[in-house]
Amino acid sequence: MSMNEDIRRGLLEKVADLHGTPQGAYNIRENGQSAGRQNTDEITIENKTDKPGINIIVKSGTKNKSIHIPVVITKTGLTEMVYNDFIIGDDCDVLIVAGCGIHNSGDEASAHDGVHHLEIGKNSKVRYIEKHYGEGNGSGERIMNPEMTANLGENSVLDIESVQIGGIDSTNRKTVITAAAGCEVNMAERLMSDGHQNVVSDTEIILNGDDSSARINSRSVAKGESTQLFYPKLTGNADCFGHVQCDSIIMDNAKIRSIPEICANSVDARLVHEAAIGKIAGDQIMKLMTLGLTAEEAEEKILNGLLK
Repeated sequence: MSMNEDIRRGLLEKVADLHGTPQGAYNIRENGQSAGRQNTDEITIENKTDKPGINIIVKSGTKNKSIHIPVVITKTGLTEMVYNDFIIGDDCDVLIVAGCGIHNSGDEASAHDGVHHLEIGKNSKVRYIEKHYGEGNGSGERIMNPEMTANLGENSVLDIESVQIGGIDSTNRKTVITAAAGCEVNMAERLMSDGHQNVVSDTEIILNGDDSSARINSRSVAKGESTQLFYPKLTGNADCFGHVQCDSIIMDNAKIRSIPEICANSVDARLVHEAAIGKIAGDQIMKLMTLGLTAEEAEEKILNGLLK
C-alpha cells in the first residue's frame, strides 16, 4: 500500500468509520474530485449542473438505508466549497455520514467548506453524522467551515451528531433548522481544540409547529491557547419544548465564550438553557488516582468521558 493510499484510508476510517467500500449509496470526494459513487434503487446521487456538489434524492418509504458522502483532502493549498442537497421523501428512515478529513504536510492552507441542505418529508427519521479531523506535520492550516440548513416536515425526526475530533486550526460552524408540527430535533455536538486553534459554533433551531421539540447538547474541551465561541439559539413559535445545554472544560490559557439564547414567540413555548464552563475538579482526579491511575491518565479519562 502506498503512503498516499494509507493516508486516505486512515482519514476515511476516522471521519466516516469506513474500513473499505461502504454498503448502500455513497459518494467519496478526494482532492476536489469524485473518487467513487454508487446509487441504489431507493437513493440517487447526481452531480449539480450549476455549482460544485451533488443532489441526493431518497424515495419515499426508504427504510434502514445509509448514505456515505465523506471528503478527504491530502494536497496542501487546495481549497474548495461544495453544495450538497438532500431531498428525503415521506416515511423514510436513513443514516447520513458526511465526514471530512484533511492531511496537510505543506506550508499552504488546505480548506473545505461544505454547505448542506436537508429537505425532509413527513413522518421521516434521519440520523446525520458529521466528523471533522485534521492531521499532517506541515505549517499550512487545516480549515473547515461547515454549514447546514434543514426543513423538517410534520412528525419527522432529525438526530445530529457533530464531532470535531482534533487537528482543525480554524472552523466556523453554522446550523439553522426549521421544524414543523410534531417534529423532534436532537443535536449532540462534541468539540476539542488545542494550540492556537479557533472554533465558532452558531446553531439555531426554530420550532414552528405544535408538539415540536428540540434539544441541543454541546460538550467541549479547550486546551493550549485555543478559543471557542458558542451561539446556541432556540426559537419557539408554537406549543413546543426546547432545551439547550452547554458544558465546557477549559485548560491552560484557552478562552471560551458560551452565549445561549432562547426566544419565545408563543405563550405555550417552554424553553430552557444551561451553560457551564470550568476546569477539571481536583477531587475527580484524586478519586481516579486512588484506583491506580496516574494524574495524566485520570485527566484523559475525564476528558474522554465528557466528549463521549
